[in-house]
Amino acid sequence: MAVVCVDAGTTMIKVVGYDGDGAERVVVRRPTEVRRPAPGHVEQDMDEVWRAVASGVREVRERLGDAPVSYLAVTAQGDGCWLVDASGRPTGPAILWNDGRAADTVAGWADAGVMDTAFRTNGSVSFAGVPTGILTWLRAHDPDRLARSAATLTCGGWIFSRFTGEIAVDESDASVPFMDIRTRDYSGELLRLYDMEWARPLLPEIRSDDRRVAGLTASAAAELGLPAGTPVALAPYDVASTAFGAGATETGQACVILGTTVCTETIVDAPVLDGEATGLTLPLGLAGGYLRAFPTLSGGQVVDWACRLLGMDGDPGGLADLAAQAPPGADGLLFLPYLSQAGERVPFLDPRARGAFHGLTVDHERPHMARAVLEGLTMVVRDCLAAAGTPATELRVSGGGSASPVWLAMMADVTGVPVVRTTDAEAGARGAFLVGAVATGRAATIAEAARAHVHVGDAHRPDPDRAAFYARMYQTFLDVRSAAAATWPILADARRRNRTDGGTL
Repeated sequence: MAVVCVDAGTTMIKVVGYDGDGAERVVVRRPTEVRRPAPGHVEQDMDEVWRAVASGVREVRERLGDAPVSYLAVTAQGDGCWLVDASGRPTGPAILWNDGRAADTVAGWADAGVMDTAFRTNGSVSFAGVPTGILTWLRAHDPDRLARSAATLTCGGWIFSRFTGEIAVDESDASVPFMDIRTRDYSGELLRLYDMEWARPLLPEIRSDDRRVAGLTASAAAELGLPAGTPVALAPYDVASTAFGAGATETGQACVILGTTVCTETIVDAPVLDGEATGLTLPLGLAGGYLRAFPTLSGGQVVDWACRLLGMDGDPGGLADLAAQAPPGADGLLFLPYLSQAGERVPFLDPRARGAFHGLTVDHERPHMARAVLEGLTMVVRDCLAAAGTPATELRVSGGGSASPVWLAMMADVTGVPVVRTTDAEAGARGAFLVGAVATGRAATIAEAARAHVHVGDAHRPDPDRAAFYARMYQTFLDVRSAAAATWPILADARRRNRTDGGTL
């Protein structure tokens, strides 16, 4: 027997084949293009994503040999709007989670207190890259596309629909922005709060644990080289599946994904709706409990940007090796890593947030800049762990950045907790494997499946002296950010004036 799992990331489709013992045997990766057709617009061709998935599944199936595939499972990037018509066909490109076209709308909601009010029902803070902002923007700027659309899916829902012909969304994907986190169903109160009752027909059926499996259609089976009727499990979206795949399955365990987003997340017993409005609260279904997740809008692309800036290949390991040539604190150079045109969403929401080097002098060189960038990103991880409210005793890591021992050692020192990397090449796919095992009756619980199939690799413990140094630096980071935040509205006004004036000069 074999299992095939898909993890459709923002820039890379990963398809993994597991043998009958659950060992990771085949890993196939397919890059996908992220398009930026206008400032703040971030899109993907939905059919191109499907073709990459189908091609990857076919290759994995061929490389697994004759072993029959017992089930498929899929996890994917979350949020965004993957709009389809009544026949399940795309009505245009997918608008992604890091799209910023609705930033001004979201800023208006935040200023009016809408976001804080919504948090009391939803447990999450909405942002520009979820359906509230995107659908509102489309209604104003592309109403024809909305008129042609029958459902707004996520990437995982899109792939599941191509596998099974069923239009649905996993409850983790459905949780932001319209779910009442207590009832785990869409909230009419939230739709009214956003003045979006008109969008209710676009919201797909929510699939929870008892309905997350459907059969592979004949047409998809022919395209993939698998038998029709093969069970397909719709796993939680990637941040939750990756936590499972990294071995974080029980209350208090934490995980950080060092990918396109830097996502820091902690498993909690119950949603907290009366605290500070920050981050996301996702139902964890088969595992029980909830995930407090803090996916940043700027993550791996900050590493890519820094590599381009410093004249090197886009490799987190190479950037970390360069950073190791500078001392902790980068000789007083501090970096705020808020480079997304949509601003930042966790652990604070400000669509106007922007990045900057602070303390730069002529004495600073490339290693200092590299270290400041990685320290800035890692300070955000500490910031998000603190916002979760549950002290972390261990931090599981995954994603491309987790391959760098230099960065992981820095992360242990900055956060003050042990950092552990597991042995799987693709933790998101492993999480989908675990969910599929439980959903198809091959395991009783996620925790049981994780104990059997998730194995620990490298571990880094914090150095006491460096941890004490970084604890002081963390407070400096917060103070500098607070001071810089006062400039963000000024810069946003300047950008608007520049766009207006630029058309007449």
